[in-house]
Amino acid sequence: MDSSASLLNKLMGADPFFLLAGPNVIESEDHILRMAGYIKTITTKLGLPLVFKSSFDKANRTSSKSFRGPGMAEGLQILEKVKVAYDIPIVTDVHETIQCEAVGRVADVIQIPAFLCRQTDLLVEAAKTGRIINIKKGQFCAPSVMVNSAEKIRLAGNPNVMVCERGTMFGYNDLIVDPRNLEWMREANCPVVADITHSLQQPAGRKLDGGGVASGGFRELIPCIARTAVAVGVDGIFMEVHDNPLNAPVDGPTQWPLRHLEELLEELIAIAEQPLFNQKQSPILIFGEENSIATSHIFGEISSQNPTNF
Repeated sequence: MDSSASLLNKLMGADPFFLLAGPNVIESEDHILRMAGYIKTITTKLGLPLVFKSSFDKANRTSSKSFRGPGMAEGLQILEKVKVAYDIPIVTDVHETIQCEAVGRVADVIQIPAFLCRQTDLLVEAAKTGRIINIKKGQFCAPSVMVNSAEKIRLAGNPNVMVCERGTMFGYNDLIVDPRNLEWMREANCPVVADITHSLQQPAGRKLDGGGVASGGFRELIPCIARTAVAVGVDGIFMEVHDNPLNAPVDGPTQWPLRHLEELLEELIAIAEQPLFNQKQSPILIFGEENSIATSHIFGEISSQNPTNF
């Protein structure tokens, strides 16, 4: 498996983007191995670099009765089997400093959950593993916060870091995606990833029949957020994928159906490869007198062909 630096370079060089994808949580060894096989087949066909994602412990569930996963010891054993069986890098999350060393022996990318994106001790301990650190922006944070979070990783001696947008709180039980964040987070001077599934959560927004609440979400809007992200020009897409979202034990409302994964990725690749949207190759200045005529012509031409593009 690639070293952290070479893997990060490979991901940064992805054309048009790389993918972090998999089920929200490890449900069983058999399920994870099947999902990894299916997703790798699709991404290999499409030429997208894949980092397979799943969690061994969902420590921030809405309810203490919610399914959390198999735990760290068993979960890491399962993820190691995925890594060996399919020769793909792994990303999983940590919640406590004492988890970092063990997770770093298996995972190629260690993910810092959004709620913990400012926790200095956790960031530093994760950085010490030398693995790539993917920091999710807190739902309560401005994008500028990610500059400091990424710097904490670097000051701990690890240059391998990326930041991830996953929505911003919009009232009590909803999130909104501000596309400007995808550009402002570039100030962290590292790859920018868009989480196109968690960003559509409705935290604690679903009342349960027996009392209590659970998180809901808008699965049907995942393509909308995904199209926006690739049009802006993100480096990577993070998405949770499940073969049966309606019966997923965790975050079913915001997991994308496996049967529609290839179709969605094909559409995103087509959008990202359009010269107008390919920010990595040919950024277009929208404002300014010298560009106003050309820009008006470009947008007018596209709008006339398909009025629903914008």
